[in-house]
Amino acid sequence: MRYCPRCGEALHSHMPETTEARRSVRVGRKMQAAEQKKARKPNAYNAKYSQAFKSIQGKYKTKSGSWKKDGFKRAQKAAHAKAKRM
Repeated sequence: MRYCPRCGEALHSHMPETTEARRSVRVGRKMQAAEQKKARKPNAYNAKYSQAFKSIQGKYKTKSGSWKKDGFKRAQKAAHAKAKRM
């Protein structure tokens, strides 16, 4: 919080003090709408792609577990091709 250099009073005293109160003032109705939103169910292709990507990704990673150069892009392309064949 900032204070007036002359009198020492708190500046912007109309703002709430707690973090939670500040967040609700800033976000307002958007926060409530986001809490009510339901997660979307994955479709059949997404489930196949997910399974294919998990099975392929090891070929495109290093021993330490990080991606090789252009590894993610190539893994993604290979997973799409595999999912299409499934």
